[in-house]
Amino acid sequence: MKRIDIMYGGRQYSIGAREFEELKSEIEEGIAADGPRWLVVNDGEGHLRPAHLLLDRGIDIAVIPIPDEAV
Repeated sequence: MKRIDIMYGGRQYSIGAREFEELKSEIEEGIAADGPRWLVVNDGEGHLRPAHLLLDRGIDIAVIPIPDEAV
C-alpha cells in the first residue's frame, strides 16, 4: 500500500505505512468507543503536518486505499 487517503470535512488527508484493514478497524473501534477518539493523519504535501480527526458517530469519513502501482 503506497498510502491511504482520508476524506474528512471536505478535505483530503493521508496516512502512510499502514495496512488498509487495520486502519478501517481502528476507525470502527474509535466510532464504537464510549466517547470520541482521535485519528492522527497527515495534512499537506511536501511538508506534512499531523492533523487529528475526531472519530464519533455521525461524522462522515471516507478511506481510500492508494496501491503501490498507482501513478
